[in-house]
Amino acid sequence: MEISWLLIAIGAVLLLFGAYASWTAGRLDRLHARVDLARATLEKELAQRSALAAEVAGAAVLDPASALLLLDAAHHARAASLAAIEVREQAESALTRAIHAVGTDTEPWAGELNLAMRRVQLARRFHNDVVVSTRDLRHRRLVTWFRLAGRAPMPTTIELEDGS
Repeated sequence: MEISWLLIAIGAVLLLFGAYASWTAGRLDRLHARVDLARATLEKELAQRSALAAEVAGAAVLDPASALLLLDAAHHARAASLAAIEVREQAESALTRAIHAVGTDTEPWAGELNLAMRRVQLARRFHNDVVVSTRDLRHRRLVTWFRLAGRAPMPTTIELEDGS
C-alpha cells in the first residue's frame, strides 16, 4: 500500500517536472522567435536610415564635404550589412557619427533623419532587451542540463553608437 502511494507521488513529481520543462522549452522557443523578429526589424531600420542618409547626401542640400562624408558613411553601412557583426557595428556607428557631424538640427530634412535615428535606437534597445531575456533563460540550470535550447545559436546583442 505504501509503495503504491510512493509510486503515485514519484509519478506526480515527474509529471510536474515534465510539464515545467515543456513550458520552459516553449518559452525559450518563443523568445528565440522574438529575437529573430527584433533582429529583422533592426536590420530594416538600419537599411532605411542608411538609404535616407544617402538620399540626403545626394540631394544637394549639404555642402560638398558634408555630403561626401555622409554618403561615404551610408555606403559603408550598406556594404557592411553582409559583413561580420563587429564590422557592421563599426560601420553603423560611423554613420551615426557622420549624421551628427553634418549638423542635423537646423536643416529642413533634419526631422526625417532624426526620426530614422530614433527608430534605430528603439529597435536596437528592443532587440538587446529580448536577447538579454533569452540569454538569461538559457543560462538556467534546467535549460543547460537538459539542453532545452536545442541547437539554436546563442543570440548576441548589437552594440551601436546611436546617440542613446
